Amino acid sequence: MSNFAFLRETLPAVHSDCARAESYLSSDPRSACFYARRAVELLVYHLYDLWDLPEPYRDDLAARINDATFKTRVGNAVGQKLNLIRNLGNRAVHDAQPIPTNAAMHALRELHHVMVWAAFHHTEHPEAVPMQQAFDPARAAQAAPLSRQEVQRLAEKFAEQDEAHAKQLQEKDDLLAEHQAEIQSLRTQVAAAQANKTAVDDRDYNEAETRDAFIDELLHEAGWPLDAERDREYPVTGMPNAHGTGYVDYVLWGADGLPLAVVEAKRTSKSPQVGQQQAVLYADCLEQEFGRRPVIFYTNGYEHWLWDDAAGYPPRQVQGFYTRDELELLIQRRQARRPLAGAPIDSDIVERPYQHRAIAAVDAAFDAKQREALLVMATGSGKTRTVIALVDQLMKQGWVKRVLFLADRTALVN
Repeated sequence: MSNFAFLRETLPAVHSDCARAESYLSSDPRSACFYARRAVELLVYHLYDLWDLPEPYRDDLAARINDATFKTRVGNAVGQKLNLIRNLGNRAVHDAQPIPTNAAMHALRELHHVMVWAAFHHTEHPEAVPMQQAFDPARAAQAAPLSRQEVQRLAEKFAEQDEAHAKQLQEKDDLLAEHQAEIQSLRTQVAAAQANKTAVDDRDYNEAETRDAFIDELLHEAGWPLDAERDREYPVTGMPNAHGTGYVDYVLWGADGLPLAVVEAKRTSKSPQVGQQQAVLYADCLEQEFGRRPVIFYTNGYEHWLWDDAAGYPPRQVQGFYTRDELELLIQRRQARRPLAGAPIDSDIVERPYQHRAIAAVDAAFDAKQREALLVMATGSGKTRTVIALVDQLMKQGWVKRVLFLADRTALVN
């Protein structure tokens, strides 16, 4: 029996891709991840139709999964699973490096969770869903592997087919009307079936394995392969416990062999702030051992916080992890960044006293470790030149490397 046999009755449109993903689990992790992503893509587009959701700003899987309305409907846990499968599928298509077996296992386990959730809550046959059945790797069959080039060609073929079908619906009124009628009929059937079901969904969609897999994938996206033994569970001494020892969940190392950052992971059921003090203690131990204080990350797998306490900044929430270059720049700036107070302002750019006062006010805010500043200036007072002079000063003092400058007219940008 396949782990996804229940989809034949509940979600037949995605069953074949789920079955293919499962069949490749042991023989070809790349193909398994690719088909898992394909199944998720079909499911997400189906849910958009079923719920009659407006298309997001961009018609692709990432935009659809992360659309605020869609995320509210599916919930945080399922949304994170969808993103994990999407990311692993993208790696399968684009990454020349081999896809490890554990990545495919993560993709299949999360795919099973997502499909159980979708079939139980959003189909006309919730009674056919095995709510208590966990994903069983032993059920996966053998199949012939696909090369990376074959996976890429297959992805392009599916994209062309989807685009052609969407174009057909747009161009032919009768096809569009038929599609809308089918969806409306399905909505009615699903609503009736969901109203009459008696079973309760008590599955744990926030299990620790998802957290670990998602953190691993985000670190991989940032360029951290995590292939060395010391990358995970790194032992440290000097902890304030009975044994004086501890194990850091993740250590991110610089090219010089010194630690750049620590990552402390907590269970998804807990706030990431629970790990803040633990991460500080690990940073203390690593600083004592290597002579350099690492940047601190703490996370529960879904929320991620960064704290560069050596630079004097408070913790702040971020959407992922920094690359090695970004962390090295962050640490280098602890010494290289010079104070802004009293730094020269180029009078060839701004010559008016109030412009100099405006820049000095921003300087004072940044020197005080504030991360934001807002200048409100009247029309014709030289806002553009003031900000150009500020950017010039920030670059010369070692505060910024690249600047995004938004303006409402092309003439201002030029």
